[in-house]
Amino acid sequence: MELHNLKPAKGSVKNKKRIARGPGSGRGGTSTRGHKGQKSRSGYSRKRNFEGGQMPLQMRLPKVGFKNPNRVEYVAINLDRLDAISEKHNISTVSLETLTASGIVKKTDKVKILGGGELKRKLEVKIHACSESAKKAIEAAGGTVEIV
Repeated sequence: MELHNLKPAKGSVKNKKRIARGPGSGRGGTSTRGHKGQKSRSGYSRKRNFEGGQMPLQMRLPKVGFKNPNRVEYVAINLDRLDAISEKHNISTVSLETLTASGIVKKTDKVKILGGGELKRKLEVKIHACSESAKKAIEAAGGTVEIV
């Protein structure tokens, strides 16, 4: 077997339909599009969710709810995770810079400390937000909380 006698497998390659190439092709005239009507014209495209002129489903259903454009989305970190982070990276000050450097949050994220789990280390926390229970637990362990 050499390059000049390579061929695709039998039946794997089909000839392309040559539409609208005269009556001899068998697909001249209406070019497989039927007679007249919107769908036979060039450039036809139907809108997504078009239901033949019937009121579409998304317009029949009522509007529901409200999205607050001023909502502030926080990345939540519990005390036990904070403890594990400080132990793993051997840090006593937890701030946005240290969390981004260790790859836990992104630079643009806002961080909130929550009171889940236990804190065994004395930590100095400088963060965007902190729950009351987390603040009490950090201060009980001898640490400080500063809201940035």
